[in-house]
Amino acid sequence: MSDAIRSIRESYDRVADEYTRHIFDELQSKPLDRQLLTQFAAEIAGRGRVCDLGCGPGHVARYLRDAGVTVFGLDLSTRMLEQARKLNPDIRFTEGNMLALELADSTLAGIAAFYAIVHLPQESLAVVFREMERVLQPGGVLLLAFHMGNEVIRLEELWDQPVSLDFFFFEPSVVRRQIELAGLRIEEVIERGPYAPEVEYQSRRAYIFARKPDSTSHD
Repeated sequence: MSDAIRSIRESYDRVADEYTRHIFDELQSKPLDRQLLTQFAAEIAGRGRVCDLGCGPGHVARYLRDAGVTVFGLDLSTRMLEQARKLNPDIRFTEGNMLALELADSTLAGIAAFYAIVHLPQESLAVVFREMERVLQPGGVLLLAFHMGNEVIRLEELWDQPVSLDFFFFEPSVVRRQIELAGLRIEEVIERGPYAPEVEYQSRRAYIFARKPDSTSHD
């Protein structure tokens, strides 16, 4: 495990309780997020397993499960996974690193990755998107959410706990290009301004729907 990955894991282990308290119910205040997750669930209904990548306390997995999706969660943080299992005992959660997924090729119907790339520098995007492409089945769908911008924000404290976290913001054109280079086809890019300050950090957000081309496609 690299020093950077270890730092992310240890930071989230320390803030897992407070993170869960602040984040687990956030979708109730995010109508567009709910709409896009419902759209995603309809796209992959009945097609197989879906991974909530970087699942945190499992709130996205919970929403998808309630929408009828066969979903499991994957996260780097052991303590975050404990929270997810406690709050969602009917969903499977497993430890893993999105830069090297321990999943077989072409086995997932979909991947929901809400802010999963937030701690990855731009040079790591190619690796993570290639991994996503590898594990998606032909026709499989990715729904990605991320902060828009060019800045990097360094946090050394979060909810009164010491952390060592870099938050990377990306322009949609940059992320789109890396997804396409990994072999996925962009279907839709959605942008929005921030919800109210009490709901979330005040950054613009982007969402991308992408699909792994079907092996029968010739275009």
